[in-house]
Amino acid sequence: MMTGYISPALVKAGVFHVGKAGLLAQSDQATFAASTFLGLFIGTIGLGRVADRFGRRAIFTASLIWYAVATLLMASAHGALDLMLWRLVSGIGIGVELVTIDAYVSEIAPARLRGRAFAVNQAIQFLAVPAVALACWRLTPLTVLGLAGWRWVMILGASGAVGVWIIRAALPESPRWLASVGRMAEAEAAMNRIEGSPVSSAPLTATATGPMIPRARLAEAFAPAYRRRTLMLVALNIFQAVGFYGVANWAPSLIAARGHTVTQSLGYAFIIAISYPLSPLVASLIADRWERRTQIIVAAIATGLLGLAFAGQSAPWVLIALGVGVTFAANLMSFAYHAYQSELYPTRMRASAVGFVYSWSRISTVASSFVIAALLGAFGAGGVFAFIALAMAGVVGVVGLFGPRARGLALEELSG
Repeated sequence: MMTGYISPALVKAGVFHVGKAGLLAQSDQATFAASTFLGLFIGTIGLGRVADRFGRRAIFTASLIWYAVATLLMASAHGALDLMLWRLVSGIGIGVELVTIDAYVSEIAPARLRGRAFAVNQAIQFLAVPAVALACWRLTPLTVLGLAGWRWVMILGASGAVGVWIIRAALPESPRWLASVGRMAEAEAAMNRIEGSPVSSAPLTATATGPMIPRARLAEAFAPAYRRRTLMLVALNIFQAVGFYGVANWAPSLIAARGHTVTQSLGYAFIIAISYPLSPLVASLIADRWERRTQIIVAAIATGLLGLAFAGQSAPWVLIALGVGVTFAANLMSFAYHAYQSELYPTRMRASAVGFVYSWSRISTVASSFVIAALLGAFGAGGVFAFIALAMAGVVGVVGLFGPRARGLALEELSG
């Protein structure tokens, strides 16, 4: 979430350039966003499967270290090219981490609460948004201990890994993953740890989670049982990324395009950012009451309509109110589809398949970053939100026509 908030400050500091003056004769903000999501693409499609091979807990730790080191190196960069390189490397770690988190949450949450678990998970993740917005707003105009404020924003992001390392030590491995690779005694112990006492149900068996297949097989995602949902999720990820990251990565710049200064736009964007962790908590009230695909469709429609309304406004409080509305809608779509794509595959291939379909949102964001930069320069915020609305129509079409029912079903029922 650093992408959208740090970029205007880097432009102001002279590190980034706009329009054809940037690297590759493109806007540096677009290239920075593209570097982030190219790294995410590599992490999700190339390394997402390692969580199926080595376990959720171990890979979460490894990807966390990877991200922290790369982000510290980014903070020490001396030019736009260095920043792009280390942002790409850090994106690889984030990509692996996000796939692993989705697989883990889906496997430890009971079916009746799975949607709410993803909503709460996202609310905690999105505390990062107001944090980075506030840090960029208050720190980037300053120089502290001889370091520019934007470097401190990146250092703060990397230092958060220390706290997560401590929290992670208390987490058990996924019992479903342990059972899927035949480590039944460890799966029993993990279940007992989660329940707080020995489980009262019958002992776990390998057949409860599918055959014991130690190595993930991504090709199975295109077997007849899963081909339709795989193609549906690929299309969903391509379209939803345009809406979600079109707003998240470009919010300060879209506000600035309505005639406000960089400092003003960062301040307004900070107020909007406060709604990021709040919106999933509010939406958690319906997370397990509405069918998952219904949530995605309603959220996509609201994102498109509210975005078009945002594009026609310039009054600060109207912009902020509509920005909060777009954020609520986009976040409902986000946590609903994260839960949805994790539910539709068996444990033995969950991280591999989720990594594959999720990677298409990464490459979509790389491409759409340059499209949005061009539209913003040529047509302003109106052109950007027309593009987003068109993508949201794509979400409605593919999920409405091809999305299976998921609410309240156990993972084993959903994966057939």
